[in-house]
Amino acid sequence: MKRHSLYFSAPGVIEVREENLDNPAPDQVIVKAIMSAVNSGTEMLVYRGLLPGETGPELSVVPQGNFFEYPTKFGFAIIGEVFDLGKNIDSSWLGKKVFSFHPHEDFFAARLEELYILPEEMSIENGIFLPAMETAVNFLMDSRPIIGEVVAVFGQGIIGLLTTSLLAKVPISMLVAFDRYPLRQAEALKCGAEACFDPSEPDVINDTRAFLTYQGYNDGVDLALEVSGNPEGLNLAVATCGYNGRVVVGSFYGMRKATLNLGGVFQQSRIRIASSHVESISAELTARWTRDRRLQVAWKKLAEVNPAKWITNYFPFERAEEAYHVLDQAPQETIQVVLQYN
Repeated sequence: MKRHSLYFSAPGVIEVREENLDNPAPDQVIVKAIMSAVNSGTEMLVYRGLLPGETGPELSVVPQGNFFEYPTKFGFAIIGEVFDLGKNIDSSWLGKKVFSFHPHEDFFAARLEELYILPEEMSIENGIFLPAMETAVNFLMDSRPIIGEVVAVFGQGIIGLLTTSLLAKVPISMLVAFDRYPLRQAEALKCGAEACFDPSEPDVINDTRAFLTYQGYNDGVDLALEVSGNPEGLNLAVATCGYNGRVVVGSFYGMRKATLNLGGVFQQSRIRIASSHVESISAELTARWTRDRRLQVAWKKLAEVNPAKWITNYFPFERAEEAYHVLDQAPQETIQVVLQYN
């Protein structure tokens, strides 16, 4: 049979190519796609040609392995319906709605262990956020906010909004957010942030500290979570911290360099910087936590947060090039962009 696959052919170039798809192997099923989510972080680095030549396990879905080169498929959030079965697959799988960490294609083959059955009460629009929610859950696991702390989240794209939503349920004392775009600023406040500042404003750090002082917190934030995807956000995150504050970085900057100011306040204040990455679980937690357990938490939190409300743009799969153009040229008008399949 024929399928259509999205390829990144060169920086800024998207193609939907027709390909042959073999019948499923005995231990595989064929999935007919319904919807896939376009990731505005790593996936846009691929689109812009900003991915480093050698990458870690985050790009395990790329056919070329750890060395990135064009043309390539990329993507990791797709929901479809089981359309055909290999001879060793039980017939009960036919017609099931499933999630897969798989690139954008209208049909694809997968083994059962690569699929996650969509919970019956879960909408496709909410389920498509599973990778983003897993990332946000992992972000909290790595940052470990403490009761009574003052916390700041830099970036209010999908990961940032999900992170803010989860933090709003933690008994911290103060939660502030940062984002350039009014659309996302407004959503951050709805999620539970008590203020959302524009990081592009020249006096943003002074304004933030003045706000915190007015609220009774005179020494900056205890914990800053950087998930803006912008290397400049890391210096801002450091600058908001008080003495012995900590910064946890969830952003993947690709080939863009973060020029850090490590003199003065950073050194004197004993500020700590750590990374967070969803492809692994912190070593301190692996005795009790597995990927499956973390995913179960993510499914539960999707039902609570209802992130489908953040889908701002729907594009038919055949108009995928337009979807990426909008994300690239008009990010202020978007939160989550999705592709829909016939």
